[in-house]
Amino acid sequence: MYSYTYVIGHVNPDTDSIASAIGYAWLLKERDQLKVKPARAGALNPQTSWLLDYLRIELPVLLTDASPRFESVARKIETITPEQALHFAWKIASKNSKIAPIVNLDGTPYGLVTSESLFNLMTNLVGADTAQHQINVREILELPCSQAADQKVQTFLFSARIKDYIKKILWSESNIFWVVDGEGKYAGIVHQKDLLNPPRLKIILVDHNESHQAVPSLDEAELIEIIDHHRLGNSSTIMPIRFSVEPVGSTSTLVTERIKTSGVIVPPQIAFLLMGGIISDTLNLISPTTTTRDKEAIHFLTSLAFKENTTYDFPNLESFAQKLLSSGTGISARSPKEIVTNDIKFYTEGNLKFAISQAEVTTNLYELTDYFQTLKNALVEIRQSKGLDFAGLMVTDIVRGSSIIILDNPPVILDDLPFSKTPEGALYAQGLVSRKKQLIPIILSLIKG
Repeated sequence: MYSYTYVIGHVNPDTDSIASAIGYAWLLKERDQLKVKPARAGALNPQTSWLLDYLRIELPVLLTDASPRFESVARKIETITPEQALHFAWKIASKNSKIAPIVNLDGTPYGLVTSESLFNLMTNLVGADTAQHQINVREILELPCSQAADQKVQTFLFSARIKDYIKKILWSESNIFWVVDGEGKYAGIVHQKDLLNPPRLKIILVDHNESHQAVPSLDEAELIEIIDHHRLGNSSTIMPIRFSVEPVGSTSTLVTERIKTSGVIVPPQIAFLLMGGIISDTLNLISPTTTTRDKEAIHFLTSLAFKENTTYDFPNLESFAQKLLSSGTGISARSPKEIVTNDIKFYTEGNLKFAISQAEVTTNLYELTDYFQTLKNALVEIRQSKGLDFAGLMVTDIVRGSSIIILDNPPVILDDLPFSKTPEGALYAQGLVSRKKQLIPIILSLIKG
């Protein structure tokens, strides 16, 4: 795991986040022959799931925390069974820092043969007065390994975070530990000194640059690069990194531009994937965030995706875009909690902390009346659980280009939002489709005064 570099988007990943992660990982492997894997920091939304299923693209690795694990330092060396002769352990120990792991037939740890455990065996056999005993070394080496095993060795799960057990490790009388897999079977051994300075995961961030939107424990990873199209909100880094934030509608556009200049041959699968990222984030190029560069990227990808010999059955860009955008919509098919948390962004301005979610639909916004209260309750729950001052949900009709905004516990200053009120107490915003380019700037300007 730690031999790879992981390209990963933000928590609650959207289609652009996943597409740009997969696309950039693909480019780094094809162009630079690097060991790179795309990753995700959470569950996929319905739209992204449809896209990956349709293109038959493997799900990115789920990376829920960047903190070093025991598996990063575990060393899996040759083992023996308890009944085998001690001379087998001697051979293993002579090659592996004077350690020989003894493992049961079912793969679970039995004990370790170490210099100390061998000395304890000799003490038990000979006692303090060596003059009274004449024991042949060969006889000792024919004894079962179990007689020389230290069975009081602490065990740690290979997927456990090292930092959660560091105090226990430092207070331990031993400096050697077992590492086991999820079934309790031998996965390696680890020395205390290796746990004090474990290797870090190598991370490339795409589609975000703010630490609170990143995979947890990012500060414990080695951050290599950031590619994004959002406002600056990044934290400081120990070492200089490659940092690219461009004012375009999609991070998939930035990845496409790099692919275009690389000269590598792009398969239709990757072209469709990156098109999906751009279409999703720009609402098929109608969002105010759309730029000329997004349109040029779509034109380039279209020429690669819609070839005569392609196995994908969409005749043109519009048919693909319509299917993609409709695959992630529908209020009745999703729970209120899923709608509120699926595409949520957190913000801090002044002394206020808040979150704004966005959900896209292709039905008339006034059908939200039946779901208003349950959605409002879901907002209350997320606000209270995250300790926020207020929370909001922006439900966008991507066909008609308008949104309904539901707010929970808004500060008085947001009474000045320039939108009309619905009978339920929500806000109707004609022409509002972009959270980043339209809604958030208005909210921030009101808070700043």
